[in-house]
Amino acid sequence: MVAGLVVTAALAQNKPATYVGSAACGACHEDIYAALGKSPHELVETSLQPAWKGRACESCHGPGATHAGSAAAADIRNPSKLTAALADQTCLTCHAGGANHVDRVVSSHVKNEVSCVSCHKIHANGPMGLMARKADAINGQCASCHVNVWAQFQKPYHHKLPEGAMSCVDCHNPHGGGRKALTNAFAGNETGCFQCHGDKRGPFTFEHAVVRLEGCGSCHEAHGSANPRMLTRAQVSQVCLECHANLPSMTGKALGVVAPSFHDLRSPRFQNCTVCHQKVHGSHVDRYLIR
Repeated sequence: MVAGLVVTAALAQNKPATYVGSAACGACHEDIYAALGKSPHELVETSLQPAWKGRACESCHGPGATHAGSAAAADIRNPSKLTAALADQTCLTCHAGGANHVDRVVSSHVKNEVSCVSCHKIHANGPMGLMARKADAINGQCASCHVNVWAQFQKPYHHKLPEGAMSCVDCHNPHGGGRKALTNAFAGNETGCFQCHGDKRGPFTFEHAVVRLEGCGSCHEAHGSANPRMLTRAQVSQVCLECHANLPSMTGKALGVVAPSFHDLRSPRFQNCTVCHQKVHGSHVDRYLIR
């Protein structure tokens, strides 16, 4: 008889948790329930996910019958208090198929245990989305972790993020990607810089090899620089001579074409290469990128 009671109790404990619906959640969590009604997740509550219709809260927090009866925080799942892996698993149940989230599982944010709820406020921001859309708000969100990068934007020459003219997500996809530093791609597989600087893209009849092979970062500091045009060096000639000097590389050869002997770098006329070589990104008419 005692054994039978033990078995019955065990079966009761293993009974599948039941759902109570979002209306039951709203009875106690009125402010959160009202915010949910103004957020994109309201679509889960109505028609986007028929399996969760009327149970949007429990689609993230799990079955709420036990919690509704006890009101104990331990009886409900709170994604903001889960490990990054478990919180992401909750979000990716619906969002894994999105074009902007498909690379999330291999992104550096995942490797550094930065979960979705670290950046997204699930019940906030109303119809504008789950994260503030204004450039300064997005930049502030990113700067809260990437302090060293934000410091680069305070240099004299920088992309206009501090002014709110653009945001970090114009160049980076925070959900992941196949490019270094989560940078966005343009036109399939080219650097995202060309989205704004399309005149530098080409294709050119005479290409500057470093643009094609190394990218913009070989000459420019992407976030900010103390040098005009966000160059990596104080003088233009110093940038050019990193490749176009009679110094062997690891291959035993100079990286670029060596300037002829009449280029006397002691003379000011030869200390700014772009005075003559104006088409440094590529040219349609001149192999030496002069015009």
